[in-house]
Amino acid sequence: MDTQLTLGPVLFNWTADAWRDFYGRIADEAPVDVVHVGEIVCSKRLPLIAEHLPEALERLTAAGKRVVVSSPILVTTERERQAVRDLLTIDGVTIEANDTGALALLAGRPHTVGPFVNVYNEGTLAWLAGRGADVVTLPGELPGDAIRPLAAAARTLGVAVEVQVFGRLPLAISARCYHARAHGLHKDGCRFVCGEDADGLSVDTLDGEPFLTVNGTQTLSRRYLSLAGRLDELRNMGVSRFRLSPHSLDMVEVARTFRAVLDGSLAAAEADALLAERIGPEGIADGFFLGKPGADWVGTAA
Repeated sequence: MDTQLTLGPVLFNWTADAWRDFYGRIADEAPVDVVHVGEIVCSKRLPLIAEHLPEALERLTAAGKRVVVSSPILVTTERERQAVRDLLTIDGVTIEANDTGALALLAGRPHTVGPFVNVYNEGTLAWLAGRGADVVTLPGELPGDAIRPLAAAARTLGVAVEVQVFGRLPLAISARCYHARAHGLHKDGCRFVCGEDADGLSVDTLDGEPFLTVNGTQTLSRRYLSLAGRLDELRNMGVSRFRLSPHSLDMVEVARTFRAVLDGSLAAAEADALLAERIGPEGIADGFFLGKPGADWVGTAA
């Protein structure tokens, strides 16, 4: 089975220079096979990175990476619908559909399906495959017991299954902007305050307990998912692609850690320890994969 390490799109509102430099370093140094680019959370952010997008695509392609342009998660206006249609005119890249509108536009041509399209059963997987999907990224909250039959069905259908194995997990998307509201602002006059939090804004409960993370209109997990210790288990299920979600920590080192585990040169327990050290007090989690609360951490034996 052809195993690939992929990098999902940047979810956060980084400065244009930081965004450009991030993809330049990924192109030059990261041992990943596939790289996703595009603004998928908030259409207001797209003009901030638009001038650097062609350079990023060119540089990543020249470095031998397969480039995938990801479509927005929630499309609500005609301007946003046109932006999705414009993605289909980009030459030499694959498009990832992250909502049903993009699926309709991509029907009949090869494409991938992102984790924001709910795929919970074999029937949905077969329907997507019949419309041209060749890669399907499963939702992050699926436990291993649900991933296994989907991966088995995918082999029959000739579809590759991808699972996120690192980074804060996307949990929900809304038309409202939580970031703006937290700063006493409206969505239309948000002043791009989400840019103040490179990895999202931490949210506590009324009792002061760590709870979630918000990123503009998006809700994410507080802890960082790490399935470094479950890669062999996932491969044995038939999962062939493993997604890392970008954050402001050193993603080249994160990619090297996961690559070393896939190659068998780094023990899973050691990888868990390295990742936990890099992330710090926010911590790592693997609960969803084990059918437990998502914030739980079980890990693997040494």
